[in-house]
Amino acid sequence: MTQILGERYRQKIKTPEELRDIIGPMPRARRAIMCHGVFDVVHPGHLRHMMYAKSKADILIASITADIHISKGAYRPHVPQDLRALNLAAFEMIDYVVIDPNATPLENIHIIKPDLLAKGYEYTAEGLPAKTGEEAEALRSYGGDILFTPGDIVYSSSRLIEMKAPNLSLEKLQLAMERSGAKFDDLRRTIDRLSSQRVHIVGDTIVDSYTQCAMIGGLTKTPTMSVLFESRKDYVGGAAIVAKHCRAAGAAVEFSTVLGEDALADFVVDDLKACGVEVKATIDRRRPTVNKNAVVVGGYRLLKIDTLDNTTISDSILAALTANVRETKAGAVVYSDFRHGIFNRRTIPALIAAIPEDKFRVADSQVASRWGNITEFCGFDMITPNEREARFALADQDSGIRPLASKLYDEAKCKFLILKLGERGVLACSSTDHASLDSFFVIDSFVDNLVDPVGAGDALLAYSTLTMLVNRDTIQSTIIGTLAAGCECEFDGNVPVTPDHVHKKLDQIERRMNYA
Repeated sequence: MTQILGERYRQKIKTPEELRDIIGPMPRARRAIMCHGVFDVVHPGHLRHMMYAKSKADILIASITADIHISKGAYRPHVPQDLRALNLAAFEMIDYVVIDPNATPLENIHIIKPDLLAKGYEYTAEGLPAKTGEEAEALRSYGGDILFTPGDIVYSSSRLIEMKAPNLSLEKLQLAMERSGAKFDDLRRTIDRLSSQRVHIVGDTIVDSYTQCAMIGGLTKTPTMSVLFESRKDYVGGAAIVAKHCRAAGAAVEFSTVLGEDALADFVVDDLKACGVEVKATIDRRRPTVNKNAVVVGGYRLLKIDTLDNTTISDSILAALTANVRETKAGAVVYSDFRHGIFNRRTIPALIAAIPEDKFRVADSQVASRWGNITEFCGFDMITPNEREARFALADQDSGIRPLASKLYDEAKCKFLILKLGERGVLACSSTDHASLDSFFVIDSFVDNLVDPVGAGDALLAYSTLTMLVNRDTIQSTIIGTLAAGCECEFDGNVPVTPDHVHKKLDQIERRMNYA
């Protein structure tokens, strides 16, 4: 599969300048025709279109729109630009493929100067559209022309994709691995090296409780449900579970947090110390340890009861936290923000300033309200918000995912962005050149048996951070973090993910990719 996707057809994919030199100047002995489109899913209409175009020229060039300029739905394109290019390159009738980094094909028309530009018959159904007129003018400027291909169907992929998005998880993973040059054994070696790292995590601790009950019924006089208590199970969550994930990976972990003076604080400290986490907890007698208690009846969450105080921490507590950060011996400092008092506009500047210059800086803003804003952690090496948090931060509910990620990347001035998309996986961005091939890559979710998605982002944060400490490889970091998140989704409750879990997930994926 690697040879098929990577080497055999990649030689057909060219830059506009390379194509200009290959086909030569006009007039040329061998005529060149160009077809331009998104080609998110190639269907029979596309094939008829391109076969007709090929019959009218000697050289067929397929031009595809870069991901960043596609706005047909929030999650389009479903097929990333590098995979769309390889799909087209695999067709024998297509001689060359070019990924157009511009919003329209006009600039590439002027560079490549094809003899003909093929357009579907649909573009003439109600008169010539303005954009097609601009393309025709660009062609005429050097002696080229438009060719309308005959047919009675629309050449768009949109209706097909709207029925059901294609499952290309293995193909996207394969392409990402090819881009970084990583093999499965490389990923395994990286996972095994996580235990040699040291991280310092700062953030709000949450105790997640699950109170199991049985339904009794309701009262007759008031609309009150009556349930029978059966059991209660407490889990350490919030930033503390990030610390436990890192420790489960074998890393040395320092954890700075704020707890109340109560029994749950003792539970948290005992639990973390038992795992080997170095706990640096500051006790605030004014607030309780944050507790979120879900009442579960028959497998359904009937009610959630939160015990918390989100007021800002005092100056003395802030001083204690910043001192911990300044004195850390860890290679990375991770700020895990749940907006329960530690992080806010008053405290964030001081907490950022406390990070020593040689540390890898990571921020994760897992907020359920509009108060949190990931862009407040400006200039960090890595941030890992989810889509909802990104939209809140930018006040943008309309943009597609790639434009959204681009704006967030630029606004936050980060070096590496992992945008979490829930069941759709993640979209990663590591370049300000958002139209380039190397700016974005997508890794789908690898959840085989969804049990509980809560905590998936914590596992991703932990494993992605540790991977970046190992080799600064953004693609390996995203893959290993996504695999850890997939493992977490298959547990009931917030359970620390171990390297064995990730290894097993990786083994399963390799078998699928090799058709074993």
